[in-house]
Amino acid sequence: MRLTVIIPMYNESARIKSSLTTLHSALEAAMPLEEFEILASNDGSTDQTPQIVSALEKELPRLRLLSLKQNEGKGGAVRLGMLEAKGDFVLFTDSDLAYGTDHILAFLSAFEKGRGKAILGSRAICPEGYAGYTPLRRFLSKGYLFLIKTMAGFPYSDSQCGIKGFENSLAKELFDPLETRGFAFDLEILLQLHQKGVSVCQLPVAVINHGTSTVHPVRDALRMFRDLLKIKHSARARQKKEKKQKQ
Repeated sequence: MRLTVIIPMYNESARIKSSLTTLHSALEAAMPLEEFEILASNDGSTDQTPQIVSALEKELPRLRLLSLKQNEGKGGAVRLGMLEAKGDFVLFTDSDLAYGTDHILAFLSAFEKGRGKAILGSRAICPEGYAGYTPLRRFLSKGYLFLIKTMAGFPYSDSQCGIKGFENSLAKELFDPLETRGFAFDLEILLQLHQKGVSVCQLPVAVINHGTSTVHPVRDALRMFRDLLKIKHSARARQKKEKKQKQ
């Protein structure tokens, strides 16, 4: 199987049927059914999201529902999908298909051409990356990403872009020990990529579907900075442990 697409979901009953139908149709038009799968990973939703997806499985042959018993955070839902994925290339993207479906195929192509074991989306390197953002949101997003990049010490230009893909075995290596289950999980994954020296390709992406955001800029930024400090502390502890084991 060439491709697994993971869609993390939390209380998405208003739009999940449309998103999954659109995604399935786009992938079906691009490749044979047996070459892809879609994993809808339910993060303990309290609305009708899992029931809607369960019913949709009968209509979309390459769709499979996964569910956490309780809400863990986006990182927990993505992790569940990564560990269950069967595709050679495993990608996650947002439930509103914020970046559309064409980017998914472009990421798969870059991976299959050997451009990297990890393919990361970046709004920062795309001329239209922040099109549709309000001036305040654009300023906060760019400023926040600059601070995160500086604090984390890795070279990637857009840590929080909601579309990323990985070679299957690498995905399992990165996500199996994942400690950060909230929105900051990307930072832990990127820090591991940097420390391991994994080959990475960054592709320019732009948001084309501006859905309703559940992110609160100030509150979530503070939470992310706190999580980043924890992630860096855990990473240093892990490196020390590995160094001792090699001695």
